[in-house]
Amino acid sequence: MSHHRTDTLAHAPLGREAAYPEHYDAGLLFSIPRAANRAPLGIEEGALPFVGEDEWHAFEVSWLNEKGKPRVAVARFRLPADSPNLIESKSWKLYLNGLNQTRFESRERVIDTLVSDLSHAAGAAVSVELFDVDDEALSPRRLPGECLDDLDIEVADYTPSAEHLRVGEEVVEETLYSHLLKSNCPVTGQPDWGSVLIRYRGPRLDREGLLHYLIGFRQHQDFHEHCVEHIFMDLMARARPERLLVLARYVRRGGLDISPWRATPGERPPEPLRLARQ
Repeated sequence: MSHHRTDTLAHAPLGREAAYPEHYDAGLLFSIPRAANRAPLGIEEGALPFVGEDEWHAFEVSWLNEKGKPRVAVARFRLPADSPNLIESKSWKLYLNGLNQTRFESRERVIDTLVSDLSHAAGAAVSVELFDVDDEALSPRRLPGECLDDLDIEVADYTPSAEHLRVGEEVVEETLYSHLLKSNCPVTGQPDWGSVLIRYRGPRLDREGLLHYLIGFRQHQDFHEHCVEHIFMDLMARARPERLLVLARYVRRGGLDISPWRATPGERPPEPLRLARQ
């Protein structure tokens, strides 16, 4: 397998129909030499009249830990302006998507892999930083309630199953959320990423089971709105809460984002807020 490709734009993935891979493949990265575009500007290779960087942010970075549980992050990449190559954007997106169903032993291993592959493609050292979605360095805004994402669970299935939804006898009122919601567009197959908030009054939900259930949408194909309705209906059927609100805030795609919510009559969502991935 070629580690990366360097060729003309005629062979670049941009503008071509492409499947979205879910397993790691460094060969997806497509390098484009900078020299061809710089020559008409009178810029000679090896004698740049400037210093600089190309700074990229990726809001759809995800992988699996050793137990199969998804991890999500926002990445910041910095390519030096004196690198011989830039990296074509769609190939970069497809490469990152290939991490989605790939297991890594640690966050550090993910960073090491990204640094190695991207630096090889660029022909110079690329800087990589990973941020948690709730990191205040990205945004001080976060969903209200308690986050489920640090629960240590083992996951083996990635299709939704209401069997994971379990409740106890105690009646509670609480707000829970997760950033691990992912599904796929039923038309294009493109991944859809989101954060989901669940506010309810009723029998206490088993949190590990709830997180397992939400992760189950990871390979499910459906529209954003239908996923929220799917979650709402499953919770109503399995937990029978007195009150329920399900709200999802999806990552922007093509300049559009959507935040559908469904609730029992009388319930209203929290005040609108934009999260770091939006």
